[in-house]
Amino acid sequence: MELFWWLITIVLFAVGLIGTIAPILPGTTIILAAAVIHRLMLGAEKSIGWGTIIVLVLLTLATYALDIFAGYFGAKYFGATKWGMFGAILGAIVGLFFGVIGLFVGPVIGAVAGWGSLLGNIGGMLAKLIIGLSMIAIFLVTVPPPF
Repeated sequence: MELFWWLITIVLFAVGLIGTIAPILPGTTIILAAAVIHRLMLGAEKSIGWGTIIVLVLLTLATYALDIFAGYFGAKYFGATKWGMFGAILGAIVGLFFGVIGLFVGPVIGAVAGWGSLLGNIGGMLAKLIIGLSMIAIFLVTVPPPF
C-alpha cells in the first residue's frame, strides 16, 4: 500500500508542476496537497514532518503573492501610472477566478502598460515553476526512502 501512495504523490507532483505553468490548475496547491496526503496516509515515521509541511505552505502562499504582484511589477517596469499598476493588481485578482483567459487578459485590461503586465505574469509563472520544483525537492530530501 505504501507504493500506491508514493505513486499518487508522484502523479500529483507532476500535475502540480503542469499547473505552475498552465494557470488552469493551482500548481503549488496540488504539490502541497500531495505532500499532506502522503503524510496523512503513511504517518510520521514514513513521511515528512509538520515543520516541512509548514515550509511548503509558506512557499505555496508565496506563489499566490507572485500571481498578484507579478503583473504589477511588470507594469511598473514598463512605465504604467499608479492607476495602471492598481488596475494590473485588480485585474490579476479578478482574473484568478476566470482561469487561463482571466489570468492573462485581466491584468492587460486593467493596466495601461499591458505588455509589461504580460511579461510580469510570464516571469511570475517561471518563478512559480521554480518554487514548485523546490517544493518537490524539499519533500524528496526530507522524506525517508520507500525501500
